[in-house]
Amino acid sequence: MFALKSLSGYLFGNTGSKQTVVEISQGQLYIVRPQSPKGYSELIFKDSAAIIRKTGQDFQYQLVIQRAYEEGEAELLDEEGREEEDIDASGDKDEKTFLLDQELHFRIERNADGEFVLAWNDLFGDSGDLFEFVCDKSTRPETATTFQLVAAQCQYERKYRKSHQAATEEDLQEFAFLNEPAIPAASPLPSPISQTPAAIASPTSRSLANLRDEPNMARDSSKKVSAPLRAIEQTPTKAPAFRKAPDSREVLAKEQAELHLFDFQSGTFILQDEDVQALVIETSNWNYWLQITGGKQQWLSQQVLQDINPVFNFEYQSFIFNHYTEDGSAYSWLLKFEDRETIERFQGGLMQALWEHANETKWAKAVKDNDRDYVLDAFNDLVLEDPRDDEREREAAEEDEEDEDDFEDAEERREEANYDEDEDGDETDDHDKDGNVNSQLAVGASVDRSFVVRGDKIGVFKHTPDNQLQYSTTINQVKTPGGKTFSPKKVMLHQQDHNMILQSADNPHSLFRMDLEVGKVVDEWKIHDDIPADIFAPSSKFAQNTGEETFLGLSKNALFRVDPRLSGNKLVESELKQYTSKNDFSAAATTEKGYIAVASNKGEIRMFDRLGINAKTALPALGDPIIGIDTSADGRWILATTRTYLLLIDALQKDGKNEGKLGFEKSFAKDSKPQPRRLGLTPSHVAQFQHETHAPLSFTPAHFNTGEGKDETTIITATGPFIITWSLKKILAGRKDPYSIKRYAEEVKADNFRYGSDKNIVVALPNEVDMVARRALQRPTRESIMATPRRSKGRASYLRSEIVNSPY
Repeated sequence: MFALKSLSGYLFGNTGSKQTVVEISQGQLYIVRPQSPKGYSELIFKDSAAIIRKTGQDFQYQLVIQRAYEEGEAELLDEEGREEEDIDASGDKDEKTFLLDQELHFRIERNADGEFVLAWNDLFGDSGDLFEFVCDKSTRPETATTFQLVAAQCQYERKYRKSHQAATEEDLQEFAFLNEPAIPAASPLPSPISQTPAAIASPTSRSLANLRDEPNMARDSSKKVSAPLRAIEQTPTKAPAFRKAPDSREVLAKEQAELHLFDFQSGTFILQDEDVQALVIETSNWNYWLQITGGKQQWLSQQVLQDINPVFNFEYQSFIFNHYTEDGSAYSWLLKFEDRETIERFQGGLMQALWEHANETKWAKAVKDNDRDYVLDAFNDLVLEDPRDDEREREAAEEDEEDEDDFEDAEERREEANYDEDEDGDETDDHDKDGNVNSQLAVGASVDRSFVVRGDKIGVFKHTPDNQLQYSTTINQVKTPGGKTFSPKKVMLHQQDHNMILQSADNPHSLFRMDLEVGKVVDEWKIHDDIPADIFAPSSKFAQNTGEETFLGLSKNALFRVDPRLSGNKLVESELKQYTSKNDFSAAATTEKGYIAVASNKGEIRMFDRLGINAKTALPALGDPIIGIDTSADGRWILATTRTYLLLIDALQKDGKNEGKLGFEKSFAKDSKPQPRRLGLTPSHVAQFQHETHAPLSFTPAHFNTGEGKDETTIITATGPFIITWSLKKILAGRKDPYSIKRYAEEVKADNFRYGSDKNIVVALPNEVDMVARRALQRPTRESIMATPRRSKGRASYLRSEIVNSPY
């Protein structure tokens, strides 16, 4: 069975046109005319990418060669004027497209220099004319193999008008074209007239089929492969050693399935066992295990925790999850079930185990029937039918094209512009001797400044017109009005960014006001003798831009308004809502109108239209602590962050007597809870992340881009050294992985968008602060996950010897 066969549905997807299926990111495009008087070979694109792309028609795919430019090259060509022949039939000067049809005789070989060469017939040229894409030498064997396999699957679909999932290995051999002559060497130089096509081709040039006989290529001898589509074989990822589960007290689920393991080398799921038994068992009070056993061996057992990152896909009747070994290594597995009823039964047992472990309460007793769908739907990889689906897909496809245009060499250009080869020798020691690192970030809205907390210091950075950060000053030794130094635990900009509200871990019943114009704490506000201010938030979404003095405060069990103008305690008693039960509030956010969303460590979300009353809507707990919450300005969207996933909730009611109202204004009916969308990394990406960084998944609080009069289009968060953005359009269009990433060399401590823009991101690293263009983020691939960037001179550090304590 081919490596991709088991999960081809995920690879090919089911959304609309212009969706990239597979890509080789770097190479050169030639046209080679061995028998033509026009000249032997011509370089068409010096730098380009090879892409297989879906079209708007079923079973139709395109081979696309997309040109990339060096900095300034595009503008220069526009000024000089481009040759008419550069324009493809599609009308795009920078892209050549070919319908992926059997007539192309598409194949891949490796040349004498070790480069992979993609070749296909020029259907409008002379006999023997070929297009050749010579891959960059950095192209990995598994990338070339995957591209060849997908090309064969696409040609199969076009010819037989049905999914390639029905194709056997023998079926796909029809598209291997093993009897074609060797691919002639491409060269931008004319070849001697005396050379024939056979002589031009290197004697060591060989097809992928021949590579399987090389003695230095590692193979799995248990798998007999005659197909060239599996010719370049690496040692596949092996399943970890089995660990026995504790004795079972009760079985929650027991189903038969196929078992597949994600292979790190090829980036695909590979079948391990065609018939396994998957069990979810209770082992002790509130402890549950997942156990998978085959007819000949036991495969795995692990405790059911949220870290397994469960994703259910009912279209492909599959369940994907992560598996962690005792040494912290991560693996990604896939269970494929026979039918929808089977996967639904298994999902019920697994979600019951996850929920009961998190809440230490019996699922059947505590969760009402009309709340169970809300909990289950949050873990389904599905999108409900919506009249706007076609429009959303069109918008997402347009955004794809914009992203491709924006991204071309953006980060490479920036690195080349900013990187100094001798930088390391000139660099000062950026590390505090006391071991402090950057911890929090506040991005200005009224002033173009960002503020970064580091121990008892606050660094101030100016946003430059060219979207860079420039170090401005450092406020040293943050002190209370009484002179006691402290390290701010939480900060919030206030009153047109002239003030900053600070929280000290040693004094939970007070907050402090720093006057940023003089760079010192000038007030201590006592909140209440018995009620601490564990959490605080602006009174409305854009209150930071106004002179508004009041703001929200929360304890673990109460919501209230803080008014610094009051004498004595600053808590406004008339706007206090205190609960007798232990709610364990953890985060709060407000809309432009001042509606309030409050989250808890239990995973609950409450919506209020004002302070001092009961919540209009309370959403059930999924069981995971919520560490951050944000809202769109209009209150339509609520974004909650847990350690391993985000939750996007549509607060607009679609039917019933409150149709058109937000959950902040009127309660949802008992049987019409909003459809939650769980935003997580795919389990295979999680496994790849952890395989590369050896760090567990742990998201920073996620944010929408924000600005008065600006629509929310993008979500940002980070985990370990990765910045991650989600496109709201792609989420709503149902894309399988609607996110992009950028990897840093160090852990990302805090992140947010520049105010009023979704194009620029401010990032706090342990010892540096960076502003990065969103277009520099890439689609998550094995290569982009592995790529560790060098340090850029464009990043700002404020731990320098010349620091002075002066206002900005």
